[in-house]
Amino acid sequence: MALKKDIKDIKLAAEGKKRIEWAERSMPVLRLIRERFKKEKPLKGINIAACLHVTTETANLMRTLKAGGANVALCASNPLSTQDFTAASLVKDFGISTFAIHGEDNKTYYKHIRQALDFMPHITMDDGADLVSTLHKERPNQISSILAGTEETTTGVIRLKAMAEDNALLFPVIAVNDSKTKHFFDNRYGTGQSTLDGVIRATNMLIGGSTTVVVGYGWCGRGVANRAKGLGARVIVTEIDPIKAIEAVMDGFDVMPMSQAASKGDLFITITGNINVIRLEHMKKMKDGAVIANSGHFNAEIDIPALEKAKKSKKELRQHVVEYKLGKKTVCLLAEGRLINLSAAEGHPAMVMDMSFANQALSAEYVVKNHKKLKPQVYVVPEKIDANIAAIKLKSMGISIDKLTPEQKVYLSSWEMGT
Repeated sequence: MALKKDIKDIKLAAEGKKRIEWAERSMPVLRLIRERFKKEKPLKGINIAACLHVTTETANLMRTLKAGGANVALCASNPLSTQDFTAASLVKDFGISTFAIHGEDNKTYYKHIRQALDFMPHITMDDGADLVSTLHKERPNQISSILAGTEETTTGVIRLKAMAEDNALLFPVIAVNDSKTKHFFDNRYGTGQSTLDGVIRATNMLIGGSTTVVVGYGWCGRGVANRAKGLGARVIVTEIDPIKAIEAVMDGFDVMPMSQAASKGDLFITITGNINVIRLEHMKKMKDGAVIANSGHFNAEIDIPALEKAKKSKKELRQHVVEYKLGKKTVCLLAEGRLINLSAAEGHPAMVMDMSFANQALSAEYVVKNHKKLKPQVYVVPEKIDANIAAIKLKSMGISIDKLTPEQKVYLSSWEMGT
């Protein structure tokens, strides 16, 4: 396929290349996969359309897929998550068609998705399921050529499972998000660190001594709550799931409804994958100057339309910080309610994304080899792939673990041996 692009400025490529190479230093698992892919070419002749955050880590995944023989087109999965220097380097230095501009409007965002789909993909890679959704809604004629897709996020997996439940999903999708080496590490440690990094970069606020309200206690929420606690915050968790709520209590956090937490928090972070978990009724109860951020995939977690309608005035205080006046007090919304870790910071550390993107690369290889056995439903990454990624990561960190002895293997497989 001919190289195509819609990026901000190709002159930013030199900075992008340096940063992509820096990220690669912390991505040994993906590097080993790329070396094998370069020799074996398991993706030869395969077109891949990827709708992912255009970051330095993603760039190294794109390089790996191309090394495996794939024709790759990349578009952004969020209007504010694109690193323009990374997009420029992908085009100029690595010959990968890229359609992404930081801050692009909604119309441009979907234009870029359609441009990626113009590459007639055999495999889709998604971060939020917008690519798959657009394909099903607008281009059903292309679906017959799709072998399968992969999905990176909790939000996307929720959408895809809903599609499968309605018999609307027309090809198989591998839920990369649900692999253990993804959600145990990426969601917990990556999101935990990068979310607070984004808040601090946007506001320069002191987390220590603050009351931070974490909305949702899934794997991402666990990470954010624990990192906030580690920085000295008093943490409140809000939840709808009684099991997750009791887990948060046992982990040492206060748990209460948002109606009670609203008046107590200095910083609010939504991370549920749901809609309107912070509503106008909550914002009206907040302290003067309360800060609201979102780390879920879509900005729908905060009822921004209601906030816009109710405001007396608003003004930008600094980049990524907009103050809304509600009556006699104000609240501050960060990064338009979009992913704070990618809008105001650089997203997850490369060391974490190494495992997530290793899952993406190996899932693409798995799809090519096994697509005839797969049905139009959502699948988990095979355990062998998951375990292999963890083993390679441990080796790269210089860590060894024990192995079962022959006696132990017999014991574990026997029902007759007891005390």
